[in-house]
Amino acid sequence: MNVKPLAAAAALLIVAQAASAQVKPQEAAAYRKSAYHVLIWNWMPLANMVRGKNPYNKAQFELYSNRVANIAPMLLEAFPKGSNVAKSESKPEIWTNWADFTLKMKNFESESAKLALLSKTADFEQLKGQFGKVGGTCKACHDLYKRE
Repeated sequence: MNVKPLAAAAALLIVAQAASAQVKPQEAAAYRKSAYHVLIWNWMPLANMVRGKNPYNKAQFELYSNRVANIAPMLLEAFPKGSNVAKSESKPEIWTNWADFTLKMKNFESESAKLALLSKTADFEQLKGQFGKVGGTCKACHDLYKRE
């Protein structure tokens, strides 16, 4: 077994963790905004299909559902402590109610993953139902933790 690649990987992990611990609030807010832009970019085609604005396309629905499911776990890391800056849409309650906020974000992750899985085999009516559940997780968080 070659120990050098393993040691290099461990060193990179330590450096990455140290770097993420030193993120400036403005950088975290910029990352957060970017992540949500990417999320919305992939969410809206799904919403348009579900709402009948665009015809249902199984391949496209699966593509966008998978992207949303892949983006979802990245969002929580975009809220490091102290990253509530003046131009942020995030309310300070995120950090004072961290356990609840985390639970809501994990619910979004879970329901998004279910949508992606269902997109492979489910009929459109089932997908619309699961899409609604994902949307409900968004609303649960936005109602408490997002400035309008």
